[in-house]
Amino acid sequence: MTNESHSSLLNFIVDRAHVGIFVINRDRELVLWNQFMEIHSEQKADTVVGKNLFEAFPELPKKWLDRKIESVYILKNFSFTSWEQRPYLFKFRHNRPVTGGVDCMRQDCTLMPVKDDNGEVQYVCFTLFDTTDTSIYQLQLQELTEKLREMSNRDGLTQLFNRRYIEENLDMEFQRAKRYKHPLSVILSDIDFFKKVNDTHGHLAGDEVLRIVSQRLQNGLRNVDVLGRYGGEEFMVVLPDTSLEGARVLAERLRQAVEETPIEAEGASLNVTVSLGITELREATAGYQQLIAEADTGLYQSKENGRNCVTIFAPPR
Repeated sequence: MTNESHSSLLNFIVDRAHVGIFVINRDRELVLWNQFMEIHSEQKADTVVGKNLFEAFPELPKKWLDRKIESVYILKNFSFTSWEQRPYLFKFRHNRPVTGGVDCMRQDCTLMPVKDDNGEVQYVCFTLFDTTDTSIYQLQLQELTEKLREMSNRDGLTQLFNRRYIEENLDMEFQRAKRYKHPLSVILSDIDFFKKVNDTHGHLAGDEVLRIVSQRLQNGLRNVDVLGRYGGEEFMVVLPDTSLEGARVLAERLRQAVEETPIEAEGASLNVTVSLGITELREATAGYQQLIAEADTGLYQSKENGRNCVTIFAPPR
């Protein structure tokens, strides 16, 4: 095969490859612009070849890209950037469904030195790969992973945080409050006579009561407060940056929110109430488990005092 044939074959491959290929010289002037780049930029080769890359495409990240190009000339090595580092070099449209969540073509880009016989870099050849599909699949995988992680933290019936998560959150808030000397309070609540609901009206009615009580408790909280289903009919509220008095006011509001409207379940209108126990972080509090135990003691006292009331844990003197 003659040199002319080699050159024709090479030009054919460069032009037909489903990869963006373009070449610039030391002055950043374009000397090659393949068909992929023509199609996606909507700029023909004869209109851009000979022009300065940054003048032809002023939307390019000039400062960043110019450093990349110069490093190839100085170090005489390849340079690479992925779509995860910078989503794209050229803002090209893609032909994927808009539901993919990607606004334009994602690209991996390689900068390759083209050297003369003396080993000096005369040109920089860019190869631009369309990685939109990879990007879409990775985003979908991240979303799925996040959903699975979220599901693992949730109680299936009430959709509140589960016991494992609420304890992890309380531990984290305990450490933070100790370190920065911030207030921290905990509420533990329990649905009164819940076993009677199940025994009298059935477990479906019991499940509905749990769901409605969960909603009423959640609706009464701030964004920073964390509510979880701690046990069968027990709920825990972690209250960052909240004093004991603030927790008492909130607990009373939650108690009233549950009590004020009967719950319709399995054809019955049920008057449901909750008992609540409260405690706060003190200098002598040894760990988050102590906060749970103290709130539980307060809850037990509320049950002893007739239910449907709030009791603040009183540490022994």
